[in-house]
Amino acid sequence: MTEKISHEEIQKVIKSVPLLSPSANQLLQATTDPDHDQGDIVQIVKLDATLTARVLKIVNSAAIGLINEITSLERAISYLGERLVVGIAVGDCAAQLFDKELKGYEGEHGDLWRHDLRTAIASREIATLSNLKINPDLAFTAGLLHDIGKSLISDYLQGTASEVLSKIENEEYGDYLTAEEELIGIDHPRAGYELALAWKLPEAITEAIRFHHTPAEAREDLRELVYAVHLGDNIAMLGGCGTGADSMHYKLDPNYSQYIELKSEELARVMLTVDVEFNKLERSFSAAGDSNQ
Repeated sequence: MTEKISHEEIQKVIKSVPLLSPSANQLLQATTDPDHDQGDIVQIVKLDATLTARVLKIVNSAAIGLINEITSLERAISYLGERLVVGIAVGDCAAQLFDKELKGYEGEHGDLWRHDLRTAIASREIATLSNLKINPDLAFTAGLLHDIGKSLISDYLQGTASEVLSKIENEEYGDYLTAEEELIGIDHPRAGYELALAWKLPEAITEAIRFHHTPAEAREDLRELVYAVHLGDNIAMLGGCGTGADSMHYKLDPNYSQYIELKSEELARVMLTVDVEFNKLERSFSAAGDSNQ
């Protein structure tokens, strides 16, 4: 029998989660600034010896397959791209959240990281192909963090998956969000939003976390970004990479086409790119001994 989570209890859970490092937070802030450049990213990473070592280790990993070793941070970041550097920084700080076994969703260790990484890649490709007025790297970052709330509430949902799926099938629950709210009094977007506030994340990313399943409710000036993450999330699940029992049990907003124009061949291209880039990134992280894999 599940019990409702009070606001005080969710805040207590959030306080038990490590804060993002100053470097990770600065990188997230930088991605929301349309005027930032690679030099800004280099300066942030340079001041963090641990992050610098991680970036150099990954760029020189066997999976990347460079002929000559890269020892320059500028060259490493230029080669990897800022989105991967942000992923390294965030992944290292929040490893215990991304790697957590999602028992409430019957998800395994690493499922959340793999799903979020695929969503991030898809969100970025959507932003690029749709000619949206948003930075594709911002879409990547928002996609990477969109489901972080699942780690906070998963334990409270333990043992409920089969009941939830049965009730969704019988139309007693409209989707998995309804079930979360009904069972424990909070859904994963709201839990993630509360964590985003505690982490002092940029407003654009916070909005994408809060409304990634209900993008029409997002602020008008940030709606393109949220729809990109919404569609990226669904593409990740369609590709067979979800977070457990809840996969494909959320509603796709039919109005996404008002914000994102994707032809069927472009959608197929996004799915192919997600597979190719995900496999490359996963090998890179694994070769460098990443704790999230």
